[in-house]
Amino acid sequence: MIEEQDIINAICLHQAKNKSVTPEQVEVELFYDDDEGFYAEASVNGMTVNMNTFDMTQALRLWIEEQLHQDPYATGIKFLLDDERGIIASLM
Repeated sequence: MIEEQDIINAICLHQAKNKSVTPEQVEVELFYDDDEGFYAEASVNGMTVNMNTFDMTQALRLWIEEQLHQDPYATGIKFLLDDERGIIASLM
């Protein structure tokens, strides 16, 4: 399981690489909506980037590769909403 804070960290890392900033310059909020599913909003230098589940998965794959030093495509990723832990990701 990947905890909510690690998902946020992954998105920060991903957006930092895309926008040529440091991860600390990225702010992220995670959301779940019955109609939209899982999504995130990342703020970078005053601009908001909306990320769907696919974008969040890509960010997690980068994080798995760079932080865990594992093959990011060797496992499936599924986002889950947990009452106590918030938004988490299950590696299958």
